[in-house]
Amino acid sequence: MDRAYVYRHRWSLTRLVFWFSIIVAGILLVLFRSPPSSASTLMRDSTPNWGGPQWEKRVRESARTHDRSVSGGRRLTVLVTGAAGFVGTHVSASLKRRGDGVVGLDNFNNYYDPSLKRARQGLLERSGIFIVEGDINDSDLLSKLFDVVAFTHVMHLAAQAGVRYAMKNPSSYVHSNIAGLVSIFEACKAANPQPAIVWASSSSVYGLNSKVPFSEKDRTDQPASLYAATKKAGEEIAHTYNHIYGLSITGLRFFTVYGPWGRPDMAYFFFTKDILKGKSIPIFEGANHASVARDFTYIDDIVKGCVAALDTAQKSTGSGGKKKGAAQLRVFNLGNTSPVPVGELVSILERLLKTKAKRIVLPLPRNGDVMFTHANISYAQRELGYKPATDLQTGLKKFVHWYMDYYSPSAEGKSSW
Repeated sequence: MDRAYVYRHRWSLTRLVFWFSIIVAGILLVLFRSPPSSASTLMRDSTPNWGGPQWEKRVRESARTHDRSVSGGRRLTVLVTGAAGFVGTHVSASLKRRGDGVVGLDNFNNYYDPSLKRARQGLLERSGIFIVEGDINDSDLLSKLFDVVAFTHVMHLAAQAGVRYAMKNPSSYVHSNIAGLVSIFEACKAANPQPAIVWASSSSVYGLNSKVPFSEKDRTDQPASLYAATKKAGEEIAHTYNHIYGLSITGLRFFTVYGPWGRPDMAYFFFTKDILKGKSIPIFEGANHASVARDFTYIDDIVKGCVAALDTAQKSTGSGGKKKGAAQLRVFNLGNTSPVPVGELVSILERLLKTKAKRIVLPLPRNGDVMFTHANISYAQRELGYKPATDLQTGLKKFVHWYMDYYSPSAEGKSSW
């Protein structure tokens, strides 16, 4: 082949990659610098207020540790972002019960019913946990929190969740899952001492990967949704902050978490609601009537994995934004290792609710959903001692019991676990 042709071809490819990178960077810059329009922004249900002596007193009291902590001889002081969320509430309560200091942070947006988040907040407040109302992108707020409390760990669970919603409000995913993650890393980088960070990635990063079960060593460069792409971007950003600034960072890839106090946008939740109301529910299937399956993981098992990740996290090695040595960087799958077809999920709910579902079988839409998820958890078993113990039948039974209590005319279900 003519060498001049090869050279021209390579040069053209190089220029193409260069300009593509410039265009993508420009788009991201616009998204980062331009606030979402009022029509598409996830609104908070009230204006956050923070600061002042009384506020600082509440933060310090919430961060206070107790002697019953058994985390390897250490008492942790943890900032939990997304503390009024599903996983955040359960993790915060678990840490507080064993004696760790916990301060929550949440913006209480209306992606789903904020009253559920407020009810979770009430549970945590009765346990002595103060949730600061504010946004993870508020650098002044984060700086103030680290001035008031020397956090040993950050459990970063705040994120814009949901695969399908990204088609309606894509900028919210960049704002929360990329800009928000950078904001947290920046605050941790500047802290002295720097905390160790554990954060929620997602099983969605495996995207179109067809090799099962999914292993942390598998490729994750084929995201099927914008949500997945932002979580994958987060993992790359984590690598950067670990490499440059010495932050100890552990990412957790959650697999379809369910259970009491869950998210109303999840299938098991709105299936329960619609079955009870006699509404039809969509059951998606792939080509040749292939079943859609998920590795449903009960919340208590996820919490044990989160706490184990905190307990085994090594200290960050930086100080004042400067790296002093290599720091720990890990990613773990947290799943149940037992994928269940969605149709079987519905059958279990029918038995528990004693009501027949009105099923409508539809082809899987091209909205970011994938056919199946299946976690290989051998790495988490070895390093964290992670061992899921709740099957779907048992977990759904607990969820349905909570659901019936919470949505009963009585208010008792809104104030208990």
